[in-house]
Amino acid sequence: MRTLATILTSLILAGWMGTAAILAVQNFTAVSFKILTFQSIEVPFGVVLAFSAGLGAVGMAIAPLLINPYAGSEDED
Repeated sequence: MRTLATILTSLILAGWMGTAAILAVQNFTAVSFKILTFQSIEVPFGVVLAFSAGLGAVGMAIAPLLINPYAGSEDED
């Protein structure tokens, strides 16, 4: 069952990466973010999409450790 979950996760991730690559190639316009009075430099949309996906993947990998840090350890009495 664990192997099936791994394969399914890999297929979903590969599909999203393919979609992101197509979007990045089609939309080569430069974008910049403006938050309150601060504005970022202009970077291509594909670069923003790639960094967002990478940060999201890392965040989802770290989230279980932050939510329940002692789930894997067992106390022996």
